[in-house]
Amino acid sequence: MPTTAPQDGELGPLPLDRIRVTGLKAFAHHGVFDHERENGQLFVIDVEVRLPLGPAAGGDDLASTVHYGELSEQVVAAVERDPVDLIETVAERIAAVALSWPAVRETTITVHKPSAPITVPFDDVSVTITRRPASASASASASASEGTA
Repeated sequence: MPTTAPQDGELGPLPLDRIRVTGLKAFAHHGVFDHERENGQLFVIDVEVRLPLGPAAGGDDLASTVHYGELSEQVVAAVERDPVDLIETVAERIAAVALSWPAVRETTITVHKPSAPITVPFDDVSVTITRRPASASASASASASEGTA
């Protein structure tokens, strides 16, 4: 009987589980209008990372997963640094942070801008992106190409 959880390749790819952190709040100066850059506003971020959690659970090993407290701090710091025009850019920045964790195979990021300068009543504006590490995307593309050749 194995004493450690199987790794990718031993029994095929491990299933992707999810860790979610929702409602992170950061005050930043993103936006295309001068008043957004000058006054700043609240941004709310939802982060989901997908990774195999079996190895971490099997060994009760924090190093095999994502420390969601540290991830949260990194995400807020990424949002609060140098202003950009688009929340799409902010979402890409956050995705890069999430994908910097070695165990993460995919991430979905939602950036909410609840005080967006819209002239009609609204509840929320958000952008959601899903990204994979560059090597995983290249592998998926190669596999898809091989299947269609």
